[in-house]
Amino acid sequence: MAGRRQFDEQQTLERALEVFWTKGYGATSMQDLAAATGVQRGSLYNAYHDKESLFLRAYEGHSQQLMADVAEQLAHPDVEQALLRFFNFTIASMLKGSPSRGCLTTKAAMGTDDEDITAVLRSSLDTMERLLLERLCTEGARARLTVPPAEAARVLVTMTRGVVVMARLHPDQEQLTATAASLVRSLLAAPVG
Repeated sequence: MAGRRQFDEQQTLERALEVFWTKGYGATSMQDLAAATGVQRGSLYNAYHDKESLFLRAYEGHSQQLMADVAEQLAHPDVEQALLRFFNFTIASMLKGSPSRGCLTTKAAMGTDDEDITAVLRSSLDTMERLLLERLCTEGARARLTVPPAEAARVLVTMTRGVVVMARLHPDQEQLTATAASLVRSLLAAPVG
C-alpha cells in the first residue's frame, strides 16, 4: 500500500542507532544501515530521505531516554550521591559492549560538520546541563556547592566529555569512577553536622 511502511520502524531505528553508535555518524553509509536494519536502501530513502534524517529520528528517541535516565540518577535526595550516581550511570553506559561503544553524542559530534545534527547534539548536552543545574539549585545542594550552581553544572557536563575520551583510552571503570568522585568532592563542601 502506497505511503505505508512495510517494516517495523521502532526496530529499524534501534538497529540504525546501533550502527551509528558503533561506526560513528561520518563513517556510516546508507548501505551499512540497509544491511543492519534489513530494510532496502530505497525504502530507507523513501521513509527518511537521507542519512541525516534517519540519524536525527533515531537520536531523538535515544536522547529522550538518556535524559530520563539522567533525571532518575539525579533524583537521589543527597546531592553527593546524586552526582556520583549520575557519573556511575554515565561511565557504565560508555563502557557497555565489547568493544565498549563509547558515547553516541560525542562520536556523532566528532564525525560531522552538519549544522542540524550539531544543533541537536548541542541541545542534548544543554538539556543535561539544565537537569544538573536544577538539581544543584535545590536548597540542600546549593548550601554545599563551592562554586555557583551554573558553573558546577557546566563543569560536570564538560567532565562527561572528558570521561568519554578517557574511557576510550583507559577503559577502567574503577579509575574513571574515582576520577569523577574527585571532581564531585571538589565541587561540594563537607556536609554540615
